[in-house]
Amino acid sequence: MLNRLTISELVPKLAAKEISSREITQACLDQIGRVDAQVKAFVSLNADDALAQADAADLALASGVSHADRPLLGIPIAIKDLLAVKGHPLQCCSKILDGFISPYDATAIERLRTAGAVVYGRLNMDEFAMGSSTENSAFQTTRNPWNLDRIPGGSSGGSAAAVAADECIASLGTDTGGSIRQPAAFCGVVGTKPTYGRISRYGIVAFASSLDQIGPITKTIEDNAILLNVMSGVDPRDSTCVNQPVPDYTKALNGNIKGLKIGLAKEYLSDDLDPEVKTATDAALKQLESLGAEIVKVSLPHTNYAIAAYYILATAEASSNLARFDGIRYGMRVDGNTPDELYSRTRGRGFGSEVKRRVILGTYALSSGYYDAYYLRAQKVRTLIRQDFEKAFEKVDAIVTPTTPTAAFKAGEKTSDPL
Repeated sequence: MLNRLTISELVPKLAAKEISSREITQACLDQIGRVDAQVKAFVSLNADDALAQADAADLALASGVSHADRPLLGIPIAIKDLLAVKGHPLQCCSKILDGFISPYDATAIERLRTAGAVVYGRLNMDEFAMGSSTENSAFQTTRNPWNLDRIPGGSSGGSAAAVAADECIASLGTDTGGSIRQPAAFCGVVGTKPTYGRISRYGIVAFASSLDQIGPITKTIEDNAILLNVMSGVDPRDSTCVNQPVPDYTKALNGNIKGLKIGLAKEYLSDDLDPEVKTATDAALKQLESLGAEIVKVSLPHTNYAIAAYYILATAEASSNLARFDGIRYGMRVDGNTPDELYSRTRGRGFGSEVKRRVILGTYALSSGYYDAYYLRAQKVRTLIRQDFEKAFEKVDAIVTPTTPTAAFKAGEKTSDPL
């Protein structure tokens, strides 16, 4: 079945005219029809639009356009409901944006289109990317395709589940504090949070602007590298985008890691680590050593403060970013007799409980009398954590760690205790 193949497998078949983009796209749509009632990865889908894009790709291929010029020509890629795609819904899986249609494309989407991708569907997520299980969506709870009793992770749970269930060839997610990496791990696919500034954030609905990044979720590392090649690079519309050359990431995939120094941080191998995860991590380390890598012990001493610092910084930025959803400019509007009443009614009914928690926490951390004690202090802790990594990377080329301390947990298992 074509929907089970990878980008690197499909491209030569398309180039040789053995298959068509319409056939690939239809295979993905058929799979959605078969399994998505159980997986619930998609929150919206326009099949006619997807097939029209596929037909346009087939015409381009027939006219002689090559994958050297458009490396994703004819490849269907699904999109997390946090990225702007012109003419598509952009709801962030929140009631407050129910029915909103994006008037423009994010830079990452523009680059996918320029490369020839078929951009389709909106994938489920935790509301405004706030969560780790996709149980905070206002629309539905996505399930893990490997075990429907369990969650796929979050916030990009729909993006990871759709790839794992072969409902798309690849997908885009976003990562603020693990939202690509954790669901990719839970669903057994490949997810990358690129270095901040590598991919433009223009067109992503902001959660925490100093942390958010767009990244690919794929079936293989090679496919991940292909998508990074396409999306990376400077963008004048994002002042935080780094103006540095984009290497061909696929050229690093030569299998030769002899002499590579790989750091192992003791802080990531604590007693909280599930034995199953510890076993898998140990097996990976042995595999790396057998291929010629040198395992070097390093220390990241401020690790224990990372989550606390993250939840102050991220929520502080979220309280500022989400202030724009007020019932005046776009999205849901619940009228009131005064502006304050309109704001409070709209936000009260439009935001889910997790979003409210984070906005309140962030507003508190930024408030008079607490700014220095919480937000400023967390910024200083972030600097210490960064310095830990800089010191470690003086000794090693990479650091290996488990992505999460446990495997995917059951749906509903943790919802009673947000902490």
